[in-house]
Amino acid sequence: MPKYIFVTGGVVSSVGKGIATAAIGRILKSRGLSVSIQKLDPYLNVDPGTMSPYQHGEVFVTDDGSETDLDLGHYERFLDANLTSASSVTSGQIYETVLGKERRGDYLGGTIQPIPHVTNEIKERIRAVGSETNADVVLVEVGGTVGDIEGQPFLEAIRQMRKEEGRNGTMSIHVTLLPYLGASGELKTKPTQHSVRELRSMGIQPDVIICRSDRPVADELKAKISLFCDVEREGVIPLLTMPSIYEVPLVLEEANLGDYVIEHLQLKAAKRDMDDWRQLVTALQHPAREVTVAVVGKYVELHDAYISVRESLIHAGVHHNTNVSIRWVQSERLEHGDVTPLKGVDGIVVPGGFGERGFEGKLQAAHVARTQRIPYLGLCLGLQVMVVEAARNLLHHEDANSSEFAPETSHPVISLLSEQEDVTQKGATMRLGAYPCELVPGTRAHAAYGVAEVNERHRHRYEFNNAYRDALAEVGIVPSGLSPDGQLVEICEVAGHPFMVATQFHPEFRSRPLRPHPLFRDFVGATIEGKAGEGDAKAVTADVSGAVASGSS
Repeated sequence: MPKYIFVTGGVVSSVGKGIATAAIGRILKSRGLSVSIQKLDPYLNVDPGTMSPYQHGEVFVTDDGSETDLDLGHYERFLDANLTSASSVTSGQIYETVLGKERRGDYLGGTIQPIPHVTNEIKERIRAVGSETNADVVLVEVGGTVGDIEGQPFLEAIRQMRKEEGRNGTMSIHVTLLPYLGASGELKTKPTQHSVRELRSMGIQPDVIICRSDRPVADELKAKISLFCDVEREGVIPLLTMPSIYEVPLVLEEANLGDYVIEHLQLKAAKRDMDDWRQLVTALQHPAREVTVAVVGKYVELHDAYISVRESLIHAGVHHNTNVSIRWVQSERLEHGDVTPLKGVDGIVVPGGFGERGFEGKLQAAHVARTQRIPYLGLCLGLQVMVVEAARNLLHHEDANSSEFAPETSHPVISLLSEQEDVTQKGATMRLGAYPCELVPGTRAHAAYGVAEVNERHRHRYEFNNAYRDALAEVGIVPSGLSPDGQLVEICEVAGHPFMVATQFHPEFRSRPLRPHPLFRDFVGATIEGKAGEGDAKAVTADVSGAVASGSS
């Protein structure tokens, strides 16, 4: 039977529960235990798929096509595991299921109530992760903070599970903030005390309190928290803000949290072995060189919208013993041809996105990358950008566009499948989750992967229009990855370019700290080569105004 660790948060949101949860999972996995993780989100949305990035950051997609919270990305990266829809549960899903059962008569005419019907559904979802994965330990993170009204059913379900699973079958870890008051020059424990009191009022006594802080936590403060919150001294774990999230597992391990968890849950585990993770952190702390990569998007002021892209660049940098300095470039700034924000960059990434805003600026970025031979990596919309730019400037179709943005265009080089006569049978619904891609021998994509076929995760509706495949190939836009039936272009690259590769899928969802994604790895490698060769990567100027045809959007 799996053991369950419940992670809650207090005082403020965004206190770092997701990273702490992922780090604990890494610690336990390093000791030979099998671990799975689940996120319980109290919001009423069924999933974050329709939520603005400004509301919820990145939408992370699993292999089975579930649109999930960005914390699942942290879980997968730290565990080096592929999670499923079972690892993402929202209040919307819970209530949808309960009401569906009521409408079918599954409750035999009974009165439907939060207890037991909603809490039973929550417990069923939690236990399903354990049974699906056969994990030794299931980590369950509860979104939001203790005291949020929408989170109460989840906490009640956890209270019940702690009773049902027994003293050594579960563990409660509470992550709180120790704020620093400059006026008095001290860290304050009172918010933590109040948060724990609120948790205890729900019937849950924490076994561990992880104290987030920007300053060192003195022993007397740990003793105070232990006394007032009724937690053993060994269970009060300081967690200072670190330069890198990848240092967190080492910090928690050095605080003996792993030993404390294993002892409490009576687990049979191997000795500590975090050597590979220490090597990762050492490489992060002592890079041999630095490159600058521009990430051109419309949500760049909110880095969480591109969190998997950022982490993938970090992973690739570690592989090359290189610090990847990211320059966040607002795509709308480039729309009128002033590409000054790209001056001096060693590489350009155009990430995914929906909607027309900033599209013309992304075209300018692709034009600069192609004409000045700067390494370019396009992700989902980044492929569509690359194709539209080539159609306008190499095929001279001035109104070339995506039918998403310009339905009336006479050259829809990107379109819905239903708009393409030869693939109408495939429909036009969003592609979500992992799909196979066959790589074309002799291409950069094939060289990067080193295998004939891969599976990559998608989240899009619009596709490369096959009606333009041959014409674009003639001007050097080469399809280098195709669906097994050859109907869908999955990867494109520019022939003869140092590195200009774009994917219809999202490779950033599969990158890992100790196993960077091949395309990100080779992209960063190309930026290093370009910088070392003192080529055109530094030649970006602001005098290319109007280089990309304006199009009809």
